[in-house]
Amino acid sequence: MTVEEIKIRRLTNQYLIEKADKQTVVKDLCGIQAQFMPNAIHSLKIRSSKFDEKTVSEGLVKNWTIRGTVHVFSQDDLPLFINCNDGKNYRRNEWNGYSFWNQRDKWKLSPERQKYFSDIILNALADSVKTREELKEICRQNTMTEIEENCMFDPWGGGIRELCERGFINYTIKEKKEYCLSPEFTPMLKHESEIELARRYFTNFGPATIHDAQYFFKTTASKVKEWLEVLPIESFELKNKAYFFINNGKTYNKEIPECIFLAGFDQLMLGYEKKESLFLEQEHIRGIFNIAGIVMPSILFNGKIIGKWKMKNRIFSAELFEDISSDKIKTIKDSAENLWSDLKKTNITTI
Repeated sequence: MTVEEIKIRRLTNQYLIEKADKQTVVKDLCGIQAQFMPNAIHSLKIRSSKFDEKTVSEGLVKNWTIRGTVHVFSQDDLPLFINCNDGKNYRRNEWNGYSFWNQRDKWKLSPERQKYFSDIILNALADSVKTREELKEICRQNTMTEIEENCMFDPWGGGIRELCERGFINYTIKEKKEYCLSPEFTPMLKHESEIELARRYFTNFGPATIHDAQYFFKTTASKVKEWLEVLPIESFELKNKAYFFINNGKTYNKEIPECIFLAGFDQLMLGYEKKESLFLEQEHIRGIFNIAGIVMPSILFNGKIIGKWKMKNRIFSAELFEDISSDKIKTIKDSAENLWSDLKKTNITTI
């Protein structure tokens, strides 16, 4: 298999050549990373058939999942992503044990107070969806101190995140931080969920290397090898690297699309070790993966990342890594106008 054939397989499997229904997309891609909701919405838009932003949230939830980051995923997959320590902590409002949060020096929320405020938050959400600020105000009215608030509502998760990870609550599918009660579900065992996610990965991100899977799942090579041993894996070597995939019965007879506007934090960028990317040249890594940890929206042109883009006030702007022909610039502009019918203007420059 050649590099171009690997690219075609990855683009096909990630629904960037032929679209699929929204539920299929989010399930096969192990969710869509969603620190910034516009990125997640765009990622679904370029992959989903019959996409409608007004109904995009139907059947989806948002919560902490792979790599300890927030993803949008199918509500059906709550048991897969929210393991709750093999179900032992499912909706358990007791906080006496060791956790990532309560062992930190800045953690000043006692187990008793965490239980108390968790009940207050859950009771508040039983009435209606609430924003982060609304929940803070309700807790303040019920004697929460400033230092307790900093723990419960830590910017990186805190007590609110623990309620998410124990199956109590989810984020709503919106840009602002807003929470709702989670529907009931029975968590999968962690080992079983890992195998299922690995199956989806090698089926829909493959062909991929062990390093790629390590990067995507933020795990060890030994763990990936354990998964490979129990999955129906096929493999081949190219340029002294072993690639693995699971046959999904798809055909790969379509050409690479001329121009695709990938979302920020797109699965095509996050799904593989960035230093070994087949789509992004090494000298341009910092143009897409910046030092602050942001993965910029990128332009995939004939299978190669050639720059980044942004949209503001219906003005499309692109910064290219190198000079390209006027014909290619016209193709980018035409592609933008086809994707966003209400564009006012397009600006394309070279960095």
